[in-house]
Amino acid sequence: MLQALVRYSKIVEIIGDIIRVQVPETAHQQQNSPCFGDLAVVENSNGSLSLAQVINLKSNTVSLQVFRGTKGISTNSSVSFLGYPMKVTYSENILGRVFRGTGEPIDGGPELSHDPKVTIGGPSVNPMKRILASKMIRTNIPMIDIFNCLVESQKIPIFSVSGEPFNAFLARIGVQAEADIVIFGGLGLIFDDYYLFHQAFEDAGVFARTVMFVNLASDPIVERTLIPDMALAVAEHFATEEGKRVLVLLSDMTAFADALKEISISMDQVPANRGYPGDLYSQLARRYEKAADYSQGGSVTVLTVTTMPGDDVTHPVPDNTGYITEGQFYLHDGKLDPFGSLSRLKQNVIGKVTREDHNQIMNTMIRFYSGARDAQQKQAMAFELSDYDHKLLKFGQLFEKRFMDINVSLPLEKALDLAWQTLSECFNSQQLLIKKSLIDQYFPKNNSNQNE
Repeated sequence: MLQALVRYSKIVEIIGDIIRVQVPETAHQQQNSPCFGDLAVVENSNGSLSLAQVINLKSNTVSLQVFRGTKGISTNSSVSFLGYPMKVTYSENILGRVFRGTGEPIDGGPELSHDPKVTIGGPSVNPMKRILASKMIRTNIPMIDIFNCLVESQKIPIFSVSGEPFNAFLARIGVQAEADIVIFGGLGLIFDDYYLFHQAFEDAGVFARTVMFVNLASDPIVERTLIPDMALAVAEHFATEEGKRVLVLLSDMTAFADALKEISISMDQVPANRGYPGDLYSQLARRYEKAADYSQGGSVTVLTVTTMPGDDVTHPVPDNTGYITEGQFYLHDGKLDPFGSLSRLKQNVIGKVTREDHNQIMNTMIRFYSGARDAQQKQAMAFELSDYDHKLLKFGQLFEKRFMDINVSLPLEKALDLAWQTLSECFNSQQLLIKKSLIDQYFPKNNSNQNE
């Protein structure tokens, strides 16, 4: 095939993983003329081939990002433009498979070269074809299901810091969430984290409905920028063509942004905040906006990890992410913080597709936990505590143990019942300030605080 393509051999510069090649003006009139985002093949003088992508067009100079790096590539090499953008395999055969950042299988399974392929990085779906989010995704994690519901078509990150168990937590959500298909994209993972996800999906018996796109820390940087587009392109087709409810998990988007930063520096682009490219917001939004609930089809829900260097929420990556997404889960000290976490779509499902007491239980538990935090501060400063303060302290301990621990797994209805039980162990019914009809129906009758 390469013999039928026009080769351009005037390579003028090699910087990092980027090569620049000069093409004559007539090249833009050829059938496979260089276009932004299209693929190219770099053939070295020894006959070895490397895949590359066009990332910049300036006058008669074309800049290409070489996927496997420029090691071994010299100015004697030649470039042939393929005339089409990056594509990813899409068929039922990709379920239960693992792919690298170039779309090639890395799990030793059957060859998929004859399966159909779809273009990645296309535009988001027409908003007129979307419907408002109204369906809950149950995760069996109380701090999500009760306090910040995950809703189909939502785009939401997990804000955390290095050293927290965010990957183990994300894997648990992928295993326990109500979804037809889970698509995982790993960005700059160390091998241990990749193995953690792979083993978690296998042990839980959900690997047959999972697709993994993985870029390890030792893999080329450019592949890191392709992983989200591959995962989301496949997710869109499963949702629109087969009506599947697809959950996309990406970890971690800060590594994705760092890859963009490194590439932009190699391209001599003018840096913005802390060296990140000026279009960081647009680059992140292009991926997150793929989340949608389709009027004729399924849905795509995007849940990511965004690590905050130095636990700094004003860092450009979490800061820009917060303007795009519909809330965030804030994970620190191995717990989901109820005050730092927020789901802006939870009001679409609480009390509508969940139990009638859900809304009041959520508000009451948070109100008492806020009081418990105040009581803890009073205790730390050696103030005298009232009987009510002691009740709040007891409630705070039970709340952190039974709900905030990310290892707790309970169906929503059992979690709501446990919430009523926890309230009854610490307070009487008059102190709850909840509707009497709900208290009569759900408040445990055999509690020692009823007459206190």
